[in-house]
Amino acid sequence: MSWFTPLRDWPEALISALQREPVIVRIVLAAVRGSAPREPGVGMLVGRAAFAGTIGGGQLEWEALTAARVLLDDATVPARLRRLVLAADLGQCCGGVVEVWLERYTRANLGLVNELRDAARDRANGGGAVLLSTLKSGVVEHRIVRGVGSCAPADALLREARAQAAPRVIGNPAGELTLVERLDHELPPLWLYGAGHVGQALARIFVELPVSLTWIDGRDGLIPLLLPDSVHSASGADPVESLAAAPAGTRFLVLTHSHALDYALCRAILARGDFAWAGLIGSKSKAARFRSRLAREGFALATIARLVCPIGIGGISSKWPASIAVGVAAQVLQDLSLGADGALDARRAPLPAPGAQAPLTAPRCNERDCAGCGP
Repeated sequence: MSWFTPLRDWPEALISALQREPVIVRIVLAAVRGSAPREPGVGMLVGRAAFAGTIGGGQLEWEALTAARVLLDDATVPARLRRLVLAADLGQCCGGVVEVWLERYTRANLGLVNELRDAARDRANGGGAVLLSTLKSGVVEHRIVRGVGSCAPADALLREARAQAAPRVIGNPAGELTLVERLDHELPPLWLYGAGHVGQALARIFVELPVSLTWIDGRDGLIPLLLPDSVHSASGADPVESLAAAPAGTRFLVLTHSHALDYALCRAILARGDFAWAGLIGSKSKAARFRSRLAREGFALATIARLVCPIGIGGISSKWPASIAVGVAAQVLQDLSLGADGALDARRAPLPAPGAQAPLTAPRCNERDCAGCGP
């Protein structure tokens, strides 16, 4: 058994999985109403020998894995949609209602999956691409839509902010079901400067978190050669010059081996002004010296105040590199979550039954002693 891994780029992961096994079932959490272990759009890839990703664990995931393994052996069923009331069907207290899409892929689908991967990475259309998978007459028909204007269900997703563009299942009177989902994935960029003990501990954590990590150290040989494909790294590059390539809205963490380099990076980040968050490792005295110097150089107090130093949440006394990294990663997650509540509420909009528009009635929890339950 290997470590469980997050599923970031499912078309790329599916290509790799089909090279190892002849049949793979993809599980997608297609819709959520109320409380559920994970958000809509997350998924898993399930083979006979292994699986990747998660839809939240617990009984829901176990049920989905069981259904996927049945589909592995049934070539007559290309896809299936399951609707589950978590409390009534699975005994999960305070559960909502979810729809789970399961689809069977074989090596004969590799051409399609390569197209999906390319569409997801196509920046000519701003990265916007939608996949429509229609289950009808015992087959699944796939259509890729790039850009707004040719397909109303796809247009609706492309017009939404990527973080809120949750998948949806559309039914019609003929009994056909269509899963509509965005192909492109957009994780918030995080640029980590420094590959010392804390930098390496942080990188190991961020690899597992929903961020797009770029890791830079001006010294050669410190960033490991074997990194996940999701990590962009540069050893020996000029750290300050590299800042020009960071997109607007990047979150920066500065923890290099040199106070002079730390200051140069912080100065350049604040001068840009288009960053989402900036943190600097160091003590309160280091923070005071940096802020005083920035003020003497003419930076506005409001700009200087955006530099977070010291970094890390309170209440952690251990100075082990991994302990510091846990506190810093938690702080970054808190900042990422500040604007996520609205998106989360939008993703959990009322879930219509296939082919219907009426919202469902949320079930009550089936545990009598659960004081937190509501309708």
